[in-house]
Amino acid sequence: MTARLITGGTVYTADAQESVHARGAVLIVDDKVAAVGPAAEVGQAVDGLDAAVRSRLRTVDASGMMVLPGFVNAHWHEMFAMGFTMRGALRPVSDREDQVAFMGGGGDMHQISATFDRFDDLIEALTPDEAQAIAEYSMWIQLRGGVTTLGDMGSLNRPHSMVAAARRLGIRFSASTWASDAICPPDRSRFVRTRDADTVLAGFESLLGVVAADTTGRIRCRPNVSYVTNMTDELARGMADLVARHDLPFATHVGALRNEVELMRTYYGETGLRRLAELGLVDDRLMAGHGAFLDEHEQKLMLAARAHISHSPGKYGPSGESSLTETGVVPALRRAGLDVSLSTDAAALPGAGIAETMRAAWQMYNEMSADQTEVLPTDALAMATRIAAKGLRWDDAVGSLEPGKQADLLLVRADDWRYLLNPRPLESFLWLAGSADVDTVIVGGRTLVEGGRGVEVDEAALQDRYLQALRGFTTRALRVPAEAVDRVLGQVAR
Repeated sequence: MTARLITGGTVYTADAQESVHARGAVLIVDDKVAAVGPAAEVGQAVDGLDAAVRSRLRTVDASGMMVLPGFVNAHWHEMFAMGFTMRGALRPVSDREDQVAFMGGGGDMHQISATFDRFDDLIEALTPDEAQAIAEYSMWIQLRGGVTTLGDMGSLNRPHSMVAAARRLGIRFSASTWASDAICPPDRSRFVRTRDADTVLAGFESLLGVVAADTTGRIRCRPNVSYVTNMTDELARGMADLVARHDLPFATHVGALRNEVELMRTYYGETGLRRLAELGLVDDRLMAGHGAFLDEHEQKLMLAARAHISHSPGKYGPSGESSLTETGVVPALRRAGLDVSLSTDAAALPGAGIAETMRAAWQMYNEMSADQTEVLPTDALAMATRIAAKGLRWDDAVGSLEPGKQADLLLVRADDWRYLLNPRPLESFLWLAGSADVDTVIVGGRTLVEGGRGVEVDEAALQDRYLQALRGFTTRALRVPAEAVDRVLGQVAR
């Protein structure tokens, strides 16, 4: 057995009581939290250790630091294969000619459904090696920013390669597949089937076998549908069967954009959440992505089912979405008792991490309600840890610092000018700090980041492999001229 004592820091447990210990300590034995609380109390737990274990105890002085549970990002998409083309590296340096993108203005729903449906072909165009190199770098960005548990909600990448990348990095990962079998063309008034639902379902069944063979305990999976605009009844029923047979959570995007409601009624005869309910997918297993455009009846369905909403306020402004402010539905559901968590959603380049998303929730919820207590800093932390883990159905092991749970935690320096005289360092962190300030990341008692740098991976090598894989995929599959790609990569090298 191995033991480590982290002592002297401000410990935020994110437990059900949102306990904070100003000069606290966390005792880790092997891969689990053995004790947490005031330093003196945890010291008694140290005294109770077997003498041989106590003699090998490693003590970490966390004075001037915050100790936080590892962040849980339960609604994430790996999109780094599109680093050149999806609002990516080929844009001009000036932003003055930017236009409203397809997620803005209420959503160009026809374009969204068609774009999402094309992902399958792009995923197939990735070689396994390219897919893993791209996933490793994308996941590293998450890990470096403090995410210890990552939940895929459908990615432009190969699921098997993403599992391999997660194992390589040591991060916890809930894997999924990209699931779409229909589109809503602008010249029609009914959806058009694009692939066989059974084939889509078989892809997830294959992933189940990969996860079942994992021996690390860090890999799980859940089925998802990319968006309710891309789902036939057959696919939904198959997903409901998978969820029930294997006792799994389920995720999809629903109620995400203003224009979704009209499109769903036109092409499917009913709104997205009502369809999910009719097809047996609205219960306490459901994680709804965004969930802002739900009518009163749909809100009641969510509350009665004790379902879950994962939303991404740090992303909405840059993407042109109004998924928090326009309707106020998500804050209202949270006030009514629904579990609501924070996540980053997707981007093809590094964007807002969980830390920045916590800041956005803290500021936006409170401004919307004219009440600075609606979301306290510790509430934002809970939404990014314990509540997110519950939505992922991983709260049996992660999401808070409590005895018996996995030792997934972060150390964040809190001793410079930004924290001066503030007895609440988490508040200063949300005001003035962010993902780049995470100093140490520990997953299951294993230190993966220390001093802001990778312990077991060479960051420069990760980046080089990513750029090489991205070049191959971009020129071959996306048909971007090699000279345009090489011009950008040459600037990176310089």
